[in-house]
Formats: sequence, C-alpha cells, structure tokens
Amino acid sequence: MRQHTVTDSPYGLLTLVADDGVLSGLYMTDQRHRPPEETFGAPDDTPFTETKEQLAAYFAGDLKEFTVPLRLHGTPFQLRVWDQLRRIPYGETRTYGELADLLGNPKASRAVGLANGRNPVGIIVPCHRVIGSTGSLTGYGGGLPRKQRLLDFERGSALF
Repeated sequence: MRQHTVTDSPYGLLTLVADDGVLSGLYMTDQRHRPPEETFGAPDDTPFTETKEQLAAYFAGDLKEFTVPLRLHGTPFQLRVWDQLRRIPYGETRTYGELADLLGNPKASRAVGLANGRNPVGIIVPCHRVIGSTGSLTGYGGGLPRKQRLLDFERGSALF
C-alpha cells in the first residue's frame, strides 16, 4: 500500500512517499523525473514521523547521516549506484567517474549519471554530492541552484 504526505523544507514543499510504511520516494516540487501524483497513494502522515524528524535535524545542521529505512525501486545497476551515493560522506563530493570506478566499471560514468538522475529519494540518498570531473556542477533533478545550496550548506558556507 502506498501513502504520501507533503512537508515543508528550505527547498519548498517535499513529497514523501512510502510503500507499506517504508520510505520509497522524496520528491521536490518541479523535480525532473518526478512520478505522477496519482502514483503516490493515499495522503497519510503516519509512516513519515521518523523521516520528518531526520529531515528537520539535517536542515538544522544536527544530522550528518540519515538512518531512516528505505525501499528503493530500480534496476540492479541503479540500486548499486544509489548504494554508493549513500556512502559519500556529508560535506564531500565524488565525481561520476569515481563512482564508476567504485562500481568496477570505469567507463560507466554516463550510466552512473543517468542512474543518479533517477534517484527516487533525493537529499536522503545524496545525489547532490556527485559532480563533474572538472569539479563543475552538472545535472540535478531538483535544479542546479538547489544542488549548489545543499553543497554549500554541507560545507558550512551557507545556512538555510
């Protein structure tokens, strides 16, 4: 059974989606690859208490690593990429090429980028921590200004 709720954040409204009570989606307004609203299930705040608490602590600067359980739906390759994203420490970045190397396929940086862009749980699965090989910001489903704000926040150079 799918359920969803909408919560406010420094980025505006975030839609949280759960499958059988486990977080499976976190979508920003106007996010690229955002699923249609009718797939989010019934409105219900019940399964999202822990997620909302962890997001509030993160935005307050008190949480560096999310521990909320996740149920991610994707291809085996996407799941491997998203697992690597969760290993990037708070305040640090990795390039698409570095992630491809970690996955054992140095030529897969483009595929890593495509999987990164399909991440269904932004912020918590920190796809914003992936940058281009030259250190440039490239692609972010929530938009490059949001990506820059998140990176600046985690580096301590900006507050929400």
